[in-house]
Amino acid sequence: MKRFSFTMVERFLHYLEFEKRYSAHTIKAYEHDLTAFFEFAAGKFHISDFQKVNHKMIRSWITALMDDGVSARSVQRKISALKAFYRYQQREGIMTSDPTTRLILPKMSKRLTPFVPKSYMDGLLDDDNFPDDFSGFRDKMILDMLYATGMRRMELVRLKESDVDLSNQTIKIMGKGGKMRYVPVPSGLKRLINEYRYAKNREFGSGSSDAFFVTDDGKAVYEQFVYRKVRRYLSQQDKLEKCSPHVMRHTFATHLLDEGADIRAVQELLGHSGLATTQIYTHNTIENLKQIYKHAHPRAK
Repeated sequence: MKRFSFTMVERFLHYLEFEKRYSAHTIKAYEHDLTAFFEFAAGKFHISDFQKVNHKMIRSWITALMDDGVSARSVQRKISALKAFYRYQQREGIMTSDPTTRLILPKMSKRLTPFVPKSYMDGLLDDDNFPDDFSGFRDKMILDMLYATGMRRMELVRLKESDVDLSNQTIKIMGKGGKMRYVPVPSGLKRLINEYRYAKNREFGSGSSDAFFVTDDGKAVYEQFVYRKVRRYLSQQDKLEKCSPHVMRHTFATHLLDEGADIRAVQELLGHSGLATTQIYTHNTIENLKQIYKHAHPRAK
C-alpha cells in the first residue's frame, strides 16, 4: 500500500501555528483529520500524492464516515480541515485547482447552543458557592470574566495584567488568528477586578506575574486548569447538559441577544469574522420567544 508523505501537512500545520496563530487544540484536530483522510486515500485508492486527490475520493471518505456513524457536524469539521489544507496549497502556488470545491456536504440539523439560563446565573455566581480564600476568589473571577466578556478559554488563559485597563474600562483580547478586539468593563466587573488584584498581590506580591489569572502557586493558568474550574461550578446546576468554558461564551451571547442587543455588536464582542457564526445564538432567542408567546398569548393554546 502506498503511503503519503506528510511533509506538506507539517508545513501547513506550521503555517496555522505561526502565521494564523491557531490554538494548539485546533491544530491537533486538523492534523488528526488530515492524517485520517490521507491514510484512507492511500489505502483505498493507492495514491501517495495529495495533488492526485479528487472530489470523488473525498466524497467516498464522507460516505465511509457517515456509514461509521460519524455525525454531520463532525464530518463538516473534518472537511473544513481539508478545505483549509488545499486553500493553502493554492496560496503557495503548488496547486491550481481545489478538489474540495465541488463537494456537497451533509446537512446539519439546527440545534440550540447550550447556555446557562438567566435564572441560574445569579445563583451560580453567588459568593457562597466559592471558598473564602484566594483560590475561591480567583475561581469566581474566572466565571465572572467569562460571563461578562464572552472570551474564549484560550483568550482568558493568555490574558495579561496589561490587557486589563480599568482607567479606560476596557479589556484587550487577542483572539483567533492574532485578531485583537476590545470589550468594555462594566462597573460590577471593575469592582471585582480591583478586589482580585488586591487579593493576588497580597497572596504573591506585587508584580509577581504578568499573567492576569494565576494558579494556587502563582503561575499562569493553563487551559485544562480553567476547564476543570468552570466544570466544577457549572456542574452544580443539575439541568445543564454541558459544563465547559464555552458554555459561558454561549451564555454571554444568548443573554445579550435576549435583551435586544444588536447582533453586529455581539459579533464584534465575540470576535467573529462573519455574522453567520453569531447567528447561531439567535436560535436560542427565537425559542425563548416561542415559549413566551405560548404562555402569554390567549390564542397560543
